[in-house]
Amino acid sequence: MRAVVLLCLLHAAAGMSAYNWEGPGRAAPDPLTKPVSACSVDKLSCECCTMVRETNRLQTYFDTTLTNLEKELDKANQGFNALQDKRVAFSVSLYTGDNFKCLGPFGVDTVVPYQHSFLNLGMAYNMASGIFSVTYSGVYSLAVTSFSDAGSPGNTLAVCTSLQVNGQIVAGSRELNRKDQEDSTTIAVALNLKAGDSVSVKLTKGCFLCDDSNHYNTFSAFLLYADA
Repeated sequence: MRAVVLLCLLHAAAGMSAYNWEGPGRAAPDPLTKPVSACSVDKLSCECCTMVRETNRLQTYFDTTLTNLEKELDKANQGFNALQDKRVAFSVSLYTGDNFKCLGPFGVDTVVPYQHSFLNLGMAYNMASGIFSVTYSGVYSLAVTSFSDAGSPGNTLAVCTSLQVNGQIVAGSRELNRKDQEDSTTIAVALNLKAGDSVSVKLTKGCFLCDDSNHYNTFSAFLLYADA
């Protein structure tokens, strides 16, 4: 019996040699093993840090994008303000009211002094001289409508006007006959004008214009776009 117990004790002692000084189940880590990742230990904290990094990245992206958009908006506002500063438009008529009135005929070509203003944005049209002074270089839309009444059947109808720039005719209209008691003509053009140009409507000698509440002789223009 004693021999059996001794053999068991010897076997146990031999088995203890497999353990280090810390005892069984407490083996020291291998010094060559890499440190354990924090995310493998606490995945919730790792995911939270990832979300914070992504939020910061998005915040930086949005801040940069907003700054660029604000710069573009500022440029657009500056351009819009420049366009507002260069607004030029006018529309005038020979007379206004219910009374029938005529201008002409004259012995010489005469600039038509339109006396009634529907619109004079930029004050570029001079009511006294009948001259539109171009303030900004660019492309302008211009239109002239002319109406006349011979007064009675058989009389000569003579409605003859022309659009001129710096005294040079660029477009004209003419109606001269005995067949019509009344008639009208229209001039509509787009011109590239320079600052300082003078634009006016000329009434040819011997011709006349007549106005009443139903028929207006008009002159109008507006700046389509200004030169850079």
